[in-house]
Amino acid sequence: MKKFLKFIAIFAGLVALVVITAVLLTPWMDRWGATDAEIQATFPGDELVKNPASFLNRAITIQAQPEQIYPWLLQIGADKGGWYSYDWLETLANCPNTNADRIHDEWQGLTVGDEVKMCPGEFAPPPYIVAQLHPNRAIIMGHQENGEWVDLYQFVLIPQNDGSTRLVLRTRTMMIGGIWDVVHPIAFIMEQRMLRTVKERAEILAQGE
Repeated sequence: MKKFLKFIAIFAGLVALVVITAVLLTPWMDRWGATDAEIQATFPGDELVKNPASFLNRAITIQAQPEQIYPWLLQIGADKGGWYSYDWLETLANCPNTNADRIHDEWQGLTVGDEVKMCPGEFAPPPYIVAQLHPNRAIIMGHQENGEWVDLYQFVLIPQNDGSTRLVLRTRTMMIGGIWDVVHPIAFIMEQRMLRTVKERAEILAQGE
């Protein structure tokens, strides 16, 4: 009985530590890599969820032109190029993806209204729906309830004077509390890896041209 109670105490302590750490790190996670100007900027798609309950911005600098980055974003999806994140974490979540390491012409025809799957197979979270496409500038996708957008995933490309491009991933969502508090830090881990992978892939492509 003492061993069991000790196990419970240790487990509860670990859970509390994870929760406290997540709370303390949330402000940093919610603006990872993003500048004040980018956070304050108006981007395509903002008007679809005007007053989000949660507003996140994550960004990275890529030494490539927008047209060398945009094709990688077009083929995102579990049934296409994957989500460019951690293979082991996707597998652990029973959501294995094959993350593409090249541009596939057959996956470049994304259109508004298309589904972008988060996981392969039928037993998966609802897919994102493409809301807007701005060639070489932005891809906006999200989920709707009763015809209203309730969350958005905004991939925005901002060319810089030095020839590089800023890739900003903005999330505007009404989904908070409960399970979403648990998902929040996991999403950060996977999204920062996704941004780093897109950077790596696009820079290799740019260097070869």
